[in-house]
Amino acid sequence: MASLVEELVTILNEEEKVYQELLTLANNKVLVLVQADVAGLEDITSKEQQASDTLISYSNKQVQLLKDIANVLGKSTEGMTVTKLIALLDTQPEMQESLTIARNHLVETAGKVNQLNEQNTMLIEQAIELNDFDLTLFKSLRQAPETANYDAHANNTGSLLGNSGFDAKQ
Repeated sequence: MASLVEELVTILNEEEKVYQELLTLANNKVLVLVQADVAGLEDITSKEQQASDTLISYSNKQVQLLKDIANVLGKSTEGMTVTKLIALLDTQPEMQESLTIARNHLVETAGKVNQLNEQNTMLIEQAIELNDFDLTLFKSLRQAPETANYDAHANNTGSLLGNSGFDAKQ
């Protein structure tokens, strides 16, 4: 049982390292978004995907370890969490403390990553709004005024201005 808990602590610490990497990437993403560096954003997104794949692997190991520990303790494998395990380890304070520290570090780092991701989401939404505004502005520069553009049948004759370089007749 002690080896299973130690392995769980190791997995939690490894997950925390991956979240630290994601935290660094999220900080870098802020700068990349502000600079509108699309290539840099693609690179960061690729690295984030790799980190996410690693986290899924660690999460699967964590779930399996929690099931194994629950079986050893004679508890239900359904709903076994690290927090519940910490409560069950009240007779073994050393294991309980190391597991608590690992869990707290993981939760803290994951919270920081989540906060930065929310900030980056807002930056992306603002960039999209700015691009939409720019596109609307560019379209409106080429639109003809809505007045006096009628033909003999009272139909609008055109919505775009000519693209000639000269307006003056010679």
